[in-house]
Amino acid sequence: MSLLTRIFGAPNPPPEPVEQREQPQERRVLTTNAVTRMVDFIGSPLTGAPVDECSVLGLSAVYRAVSLIAGGIATLPLRVVQESDGVTERVPSWLDKPAGGLTRYELVETTLLHLLLWGNAYLAHIYNNAGALSGVSPIHPSAVCVEIDYSTSAKTYRVSLEDGTTRAFTDLSMTHIKWLSSDGYVGLSPLTLARSGAFGIALAADRSASRLFNGGALMSAIATVDEEMDEESAKAIKEGLDRRIAGEPNAGKIAFINRKVNIHPWTISNEDLQWIQAREFQIEEIARIYGVPATLIGLSDKQSSWGTGIREMHQAMARWTFMPWTTRIEQRLSLLLPPNRKAEFDYRDLLAPDPQTEIELLIKQVQAGLLSHAEARQILNRRPLPESERPQAQEPQEPNDES
Repeated sequence: MSLLTRIFGAPNPPPEPVEQREQPQERRVLTTNAVTRMVDFIGSPLTGAPVDECSVLGLSAVYRAVSLIAGGIATLPLRVVQESDGVTERVPSWLDKPAGGLTRYELVETTLLHLLLWGNAYLAHIYNNAGALSGVSPIHPSAVCVEIDYSTSAKTYRVSLEDGTTRAFTDLSMTHIKWLSSDGYVGLSPLTLARSGAFGIALAADRSASRLFNGGALMSAIATVDEEMDEESAKAIKEGLDRRIAGEPNAGKIAFINRKVNIHPWTISNEDLQWIQAREFQIEEIARIYGVPATLIGLSDKQSSWGTGIREMHQAMARWTFMPWTTRIEQRLSLLLPPNRKAEFDYRDLLAPDPQTEIELLIKQVQAGLLSHAEARQILNRRPLPESERPQAQEPQEPNDES
């Protein structure tokens, strides 16, 4: 067809519609580890310090904050309860002694470590010979890549093994616990979010301090002479000063130098280097990220946090820091249990009042008929008393109106 025909000719008839089948769309969702490796491939963070799991845990504030949350939650009793006729009672389950070579404490602590650093925790299911679930085994998030089929919303977990092969898991064989998520499929990684912020700045400050010490910038003094001299003479004077003045063996001795040398002390205070201010800023930033009081990870101030406010601090930690993490774990583990059963963390020991207040509350509950003597003693981890040794309830005395 010529150009004129295409311009002035009659338009071609529209093509006949062709029946098209909808193809299921599948996309690969990058895990937090894949995103981190991509950023590392493109370039280092703005601070220039590489940010990974080991380097971040090398920061004392991060190590303390992560261990505080992971260890604190792991100490809480993890129990399975069953609701029946409005009564909740504890029932035995595989969570009491999980398979996989980990104790219950280690399982919870490892799961939280993955969540606090990577934003995702992956638990592979372990089955016994009868085909029943007997435990879960944590898999490091760096070894997992998530694939999502949008047509069914099904997720496939590709796990990279040490021999270079991969193994596929589904939601039937893998439990995925995620942190704050922007798409509902994978959690956001604190390692990625704070790589150019709090984590990167803290690592860059540590590297700067190391280079300062390693480069010898913190010299003790500067020596100058009035006359001019060549490099060899200056080197000889320096070696003589180091030999006669520097070092512990020369402490208290009198040094004799047959040259007119002027010694100028060279000192740089921590305030001038702003190390203290930088450290305080880093601790505050890291404490803000993980939602823990800065005083619990090493930031001391003039006002002590111990005393009357310690109970309020524990309550705030349990409510605003621990519960969001434990709720995620509880709801995911409850999906692995039979109906009418759920997993829950017991906060009673963490939020228990002081012994005197607790005893007074138990006495009032027993007198009001809310608890029996056996139940009250069970709360205190004591065996029930025999019937003959149980104290008799005292009748309230009538007020005496006689004057």
